[in-house]
Amino acid sequence: MSENLNFGDTTNKLPPQNIEAEEAILGGIMLDPEAISRVCDTLVAEAFYITAHKDIYQAAVRLHAQGKPTDLLSVTNWLTDHDLLFRIGGRNKLATLVDRTVSAVNIDALASLVMEKYYRRQLAKAASEIYNLSHDQEEEIAKQLEIAESKILEISNSAIASISEPIHLSDILINAYSSIEEKSIGISPPGVKTGFYDLDAMIGGFKPGKLITIAGRPAMGKSSFLGNLAFNISELEKLPTVIFSLEMSKEEWGDRFLSQDSRIESGYIQRGWISKQQWEPLAQSIGRLSELPIYIDDSPLITVSLIRSKVKRIVAQYGRIGMVGIDYLQLMEGTDGDSYNISFQIGKITRQLKQLARECNITVVILSQLNRGVESRNNKRPMMSDLRESGRIEEDSDLVLLLYRDEYYFPDTVDRGLAEVIIAKNRGGPTGTVKLLFDSQFTQFKNLAYS
Repeated sequence: MSENLNFGDTTNKLPPQNIEAEEAILGGIMLDPEAISRVCDTLVAEAFYITAHKDIYQAAVRLHAQGKPTDLLSVTNWLTDHDLLFRIGGRNKLATLVDRTVSAVNIDALASLVMEKYYRRQLAKAASEIYNLSHDQEEEIAKQLEIAESKILEISNSAIASISEPIHLSDILINAYSSIEEKSIGISPPGVKTGFYDLDAMIGGFKPGKLITIAGRPAMGKSSFLGNLAFNISELEKLPTVIFSLEMSKEEWGDRFLSQDSRIESGYIQRGWISKQQWEPLAQSIGRLSELPIYIDDSPLITVSLIRSKVKRIVAQYGRIGMVGIDYLQLMEGTDGDSYNISFQIGKITRQLKQLARECNITVVILSQLNRGVESRNNKRPMMSDLRESGRIEEDSDLVLLLYRDEYYFPDTVDRGLAEVIIAKNRGGPTGTVKLLFDSQFTQFKNLAYS
């Protein structure tokens, strides 16, 4: 007996549509000179099910964009000039639309209804494409799932954006007051603690829905800092953290965490050079670390769609995520090509990651490279303009942290063993510099008061 898959009977079903609403909208536009301005920003021509209705609406939109009236005569002349009058059914069609319409008072609600039917048709179309995709045996299932999710997500984002309305400031302030009150009495934490006291004091912790960029030249400790953040957040806040690693393998991350926690040099762990005295602390570290909700994904080809899919599964399991880290931005899928295309792709990715942070209400932390221009300056401290493909990264990031270790460039500096976290951008908060200890033996960042 084979599995019984019931896809329903769709052969005799018309696609979702409302012809009467479409006709009422078009009649209202030609009847009321102000009607087009109420719907042109939210109602798209593609939403009309009848092709003739699309043409008529498009004519009205073009006329309105030129500052011209959208009455019956103007629409008729436009369609005539563009050889479309016969295709839409002639003058009688337009006259009938006007005759059947009493007023345009409900045109906003009718436009919402037509858009709803349009999104339902888009959903049906995506479902059909996904069904056909499932029969493609040549493509890998992981890629097919990513494509399927992208199709649904695209419809979802468009539909949500179209139905959401601006919120009055009074409602926003009421919610803000409630949030401040909850934070003040400890019901709602002000932000996820990073474990670095001075940094938390400056930025108020990592806040959900934010995109954070951590950047630095090679050997500044970007990956180590990201790992320290993941460890601190999971240990202090008991929240899951996820690192998508395109540079290091999950085994390397495991060795690094073990080294930092057990105080055994990473090189010794990698080579198996463990003394008799070190086996017990190593076993204890494995036990401690195993209790922390830290996840590592070292998939070599990662896209924002895949990240979204995996993150949502963890959110469904835990209800909340403390941090999602990406190591690092320039290695993500879709960043090959010439400099212009790379800049364009980086901008596209950062925008998608920003949307992911807001959609899932999580903190997304991306590591980024800096330009080589830093090396040619006397003062090696990085600036935000040193960000590679800096325009969109800077624009989309809510917080930009630049890492700098003076002893890397000047071994005799008085700041040996110190690292600077330069807060170059902090949307809604102060900028400045926080100093941390840097234990190069274990590539670990610590608070200055660490003992």
